[in-house]
Amino acid sequence: MKVVSTWSGGKDSCFAYYMALKQGLEIVSLVTFMENATKSNFHGIRADLLEAQATSIGIPLAKYVTRPDTYERDFKDALLGFKAQGVEGLVTGDIYEVSNHEKRWLERVCSEVGLKPIRPLWQKDTTEIFRKYVDAGFKSTVVKTKLSLLGKEWLGRQLDGAFLADILRLGNVDPCGEGGEYHTVTTDGPSFKKGIKLIKTKKSLRGEFGQLDILQFKVIEKD
Repeated sequence: MKVVSTWSGGKDSCFAYYMALKQGLEIVSLVTFMENATKSNFHGIRADLLEAQATSIGIPLAKYVTRPDTYERDFKDALLGFKAQGVEGLVTGDIYEVSNHEKRWLERVCSEVGLKPIRPLWQKDTTEIFRKYVDAGFKSTVVKTKLSLLGKEWLGRQLDGAFLADILRLGNVDPCGEGGEYHTVTTDGPSFKKGIKLIKTKKSLRGEFGQLDILQFKVIEKD
């Protein structure tokens, strides 16, 4: 089946892409929705870093600028464009229902567009997802936190066994950040032909969130 895969630049979309490939799906493009021309929605990852991820993986990246009030329309328009090119399904990194969407939003939208929703991580245990993601060799860095649950000191941390142990010790944070507790950027893994190294970053506070601004990065050869 020919499909496209949503891409936030973070761990869940990256892992879903990887799992979809293992299922034998033909992924023809990544799809990212942008807050503006320079950074993505939600995660706030800069556009050129998203492009570097896609280039490293070896797949095209389609970027669409949208607003909260036009998000569903823009989402559907993007999917309809792919459907016209023969795409039959949409891969997403959803684990649970997205809190700011109606129940079964993705199923409704995909049904109205005529694509099959494919969610390799859907309703799986988030502790196990985290462990499998790290064990597969993916590397991710925390770029955004909800400050009421995870302070500024969590920004820049790597996802690894120590991170998971600390999250589980807190008790009120989902291991995969499914309550919006944290977001990440993926910099390496089995899908990547080259890695990405974050050279210069800066921590900042933006309302109720902490943000790791990536000021400089470079693509590196893998060992």
